[in-house]
Amino acid sequence: MRYFILIFLLTGLFHSYPVKAQSEFCGITNGSFKPGENITLKVYYRLSGVYVGAGEATFSCLLEKLGGKDVYHIIGEGKTYRAYDWFFKVRDKYESYIDTASMRPLKFVRNVNEGGYKIYNNVTFDQTQHIATSTNGTFKVPECVQDVVSAVFYARNINFDKYKVNDKIPFNMFLDDQVYNIYIRYLGKEVIDTRYGKFRAIRFKPLLIKGTMFQGGEQMDVWVSDDPNKVPLRIQSAISVGSIVVDMIDYKNLRYPFTSLVGKR
Repeated sequence: MRYFILIFLLTGLFHSYPVKAQSEFCGITNGSFKPGENITLKVYYRLSGVYVGAGEATFSCLLEKLGGKDVYHIIGEGKTYRAYDWFFKVRDKYESYIDTASMRPLKFVRNVNEGGYKIYNNVTFDQTQHIATSTNGTFKVPECVQDVVSAVFYARNINFDKYKVNDKIPFNMFLDDQVYNIYIRYLGKEVIDTRYGKFRAIRFKPLLIKGTMFQGGEQMDVWVSDDPNKVPLRIQSAISVGSIVVDMIDYKNLRYPFTSLVGKR
């Protein structure tokens, strides 16, 4: 969902960026999440100056086999509550199959219904030949290309301590049969008070791809936990018809203790 991609940062105006830093998205090994992890986030829409709960998104991680390789099967599902379906009904499912050794996607499935706009796309990545074969054809892709879900889980393993405030971390993403050169802008660390509790957090801005909900550009702020898990805690963004806040409201089976949690509500 565009509520959903939010979470995961990544849909906006096409933006070209030097490929030299693409290496930031090559070669990282997973040290932040494990199979069995489940994270739930709640979407709040601002209505007449008040934020009301409009929907939820969940992300789960399974360990499976694909083509003889061990993969993380990440499933992301997003939906609006039935009371808000009249306004903008969302029933979305995203799946990414990520090679556990390289953290690069091998398969991506997008099955979405957003306000009656339906998309189904099944993509297989040949990371050796740099080819993506989708429901609609075959496309050349750059080295270390990510899909919209794998990029989020890959980014959870970035060591932000080596960056300065306002540094950009660029990468390539394949979505809707196109390659987008986008980036994350690191904004530093701070304490944030969410609906779940108070956390020490890492803050950054993703470059958004313009779509049905988001305006594109650096219109979104994302906070992840300042601990080895790097759990998404809050996403805040202007949208085409107001603004939204997305807060983490539940989690299960994190890889490490949730040490960034200062105090629970």
